Amino acid sequence: MSIRFDGRVAIVTGAGSGLGRSHALALAERGAKVVVNDLGSAMDGTGMSEAPALAVVDEIRAQGGAAIVNEADVTNADQVTEMVEETIGEWGRVDILVNNAGILRDRTFANMGLDDFRKVVDVHLLGSVICTKAVWPLMREQGYGRVVMTSSSSGLYGNFGQANYAAAKSAMLGLCNALHLEGEKYDIRVNVLSPAAATRMVEGLVEDDVLDQLDPSAVSPGLLYLVSEDAPSRIVLCAGAGSFARYVAFETRGIYLPPDERTPEAIAARFGEISDPTDGQVLNSAFEQTLKFVHHAAGEAQI
Repeated sequence: MSIRFDGRVAIVTGAGSGLGRSHALALAERGAKVVVNDLGSAMDGTGMSEAPALAVVDEIRAQGGAAIVNEADVTNADQVTEMVEETIGEWGRVDILVNNAGILRDRTFANMGLDDFRKVVDVHLLGSVICTKAVWPLMREQGYGRVVMTSSSSGLYGNFGQANYAAAKSAMLGLCNALHLEGEKYDIRVNVLSPAAATRMVEGLVEDDVLDQLDPSAVSPGLLYLVSEDAPSRIVLCAGAGSFARYVAFETRGIYLPPDERTPEAIAARFGEISDPTDGQVLNSAFEQTLKFVHHAAGEAQI
């Protein structure tokens, strides 16, 4: 069955270039009306220009699609509220939010100032929170919403010189997990996309022949699936160079130590058992872990 977005309205942040541009074009091509949000700033978040977002809007309109420009700073709640109000005024609803806006301020942790750490977290994490918060009541009222957080392999696995970026991108998973639980009964589905693409963020970091394989358009089909009507929820989809994989976090079954054995030495001696992935579980809520531990303590079977 063909995936279409006719009648749907999408907000894509950071849509003036790279992945955001690709996502916006792909959504519009399949019928969505798109708000192209971008500050047009440099990679470190400084400066601004309307030109990149305007170029994407012009491209969408030239192909017969519907799009408007918005220059809201995702870290400014008032501006984001105005963006959502403008969208509602234009098209009456918001069905899809793609939290894609981001910056980089790479340095080793020893040399990284707190201002640079805070700014990156503000844009990636708080920017996603602010934008999602602005559309959440509307999506609850509609009984429909699709939200995507953008993570990164840096957030899933770490990367040298990116403690700020890795921390912010890792936080996308926790935010998604909580919002999935809160949005489920309103048919608000929340997912995470972890892309690998040739954007401004990786310029100078990899060889040109590698960049040639990492076209952002190879990632956007995954984004379209995550915001489709029949999308899953609480999925971390990794995508790059035409490959797609699912990141799954699980917890080992672990062991129970009675009070007289509950020592750091015992943990060290049995750490291999603690780490054994056999019978590992994907847990669906924080309380499931608590129940698992309580059942262990009671000598019952793992739930």
